[in-house]
Amino acid sequence: MENAVAEQTPVLILDRKPAPDRSERGTFCTDLPAAADPALVARAASARQALEDEVVILGHHYQKQEVIQFADARGDSYKLAKYAAETGRPYVIFLGVHFMAESADILTGDDVQVILPDMAAGCSMADMAELGQVEEAWAVLQDIAPGRVVPLTYMNSAADIKALTGREGGAICTSSNAQAAMRWGFEQRDKVLFLPDQHLGRNTAAWMGLSLDDCVVWNPHQDQGGLTEDQVARAKVILWRGHCSVHQRFRPEMVDAVRERLPGVKVIVHPECRYDVVSKADVVGSTETIIRTVAESEPGTKWAVGTELNLVTRLGLENPDKTVAFLDRTVCYCATMNRIDLPHLVWVMENLLNGVVVNRISVEPDTARWARVALERMLQIT
Repeated sequence: MENAVAEQTPVLILDRKPAPDRSERGTFCTDLPAAADPALVARAASARQALEDEVVILGHHYQKQEVIQFADARGDSYKLAKYAAETGRPYVIFLGVHFMAESADILTGDDVQVILPDMAAGCSMADMAELGQVEEAWAVLQDIAPGRVVPLTYMNSAADIKALTGREGGAICTSSNAQAAMRWGFEQRDKVLFLPDQHLGRNTAAWMGLSLDDCVVWNPHQDQGGLTEDQVARAKVILWRGHCSVHQRFRPEMVDAVRERLPGVKVIVHPECRYDVVSKADVVGSTETIIRTVAESEPGTKWAVGTELNLVTRLGLENPDKTVAFLDRTVCYCATMNRIDLPHLVWVMENLLNGVVVNRISVEPDTARWARVALERMLQIT
């Protein structure tokens, strides 16, 4: 796979051509276009220019090229949400998944409307921790270890889980600051409930010098999480039984196979991967770290990348002086992220041009307030 220089900063801002005069807008179609419509790219470009500076389009790194080419900025979920709050634009179109758009709504003012092109674009990991399940788990943990547990919640979670975290004295973390957040957590109390990604939690605990025996997995589908009171009492980190459907696919034998296939290759993976995969990798880091590491490596370097395929493909195109391969030899897109396509992007933009806001993401005020508390704690930690 071929790969030009990737982003050197967390968020890449893309230049735009001057927009036509507002009076030239006319009336735009508001029906969802067919995916095979040959005029889709032209319609998207026309709508984007006509919207001028009323809207900012944010594209997550895992998005496919057909939509991210129209993004004004691209980055990871948290940095894009922060950028949305800094632009001052009245409309935000988020090319990502539901929890990302929620975070943008939480961090922006009431005068900003956040739009998700396809409401079915969710996150399997975020969906593995439902509010009722977490509330029940929290109540049980308070009975077993009252006042001894602090919740740490990964950014890849629903707004109501972030809010619970804020109410119960916890904080949010990203894949790049998880160690700092967990260290902070142990300064508050002697146990951490880490959710919803068990792999990031386990890898973070290991990097901090804890043993795997210090971690237990809470299964929300079993009574008392499938754990005994003694297991909870002895554990330092209680891991929620959740995972990323993309990163969980990678296996240690894939690392061995790519080393045989590409002699001299360096393996770089996301910390949402399994512990046994992370243990075999040369570099482990967040999406931004993966992009930066490959971009800054010497020409001729070979990389096998364990993360979402759209990003790996883009890394190959943007780094033609290196060899960039996908760690898994089979296709591994984020299925829900890929629901954001060109027809839906055209549809929401053309509706907006006709004065209609579709698929607005709006987080209930009290939920947003407590979620913001948890996010602000993260900023204080890091």
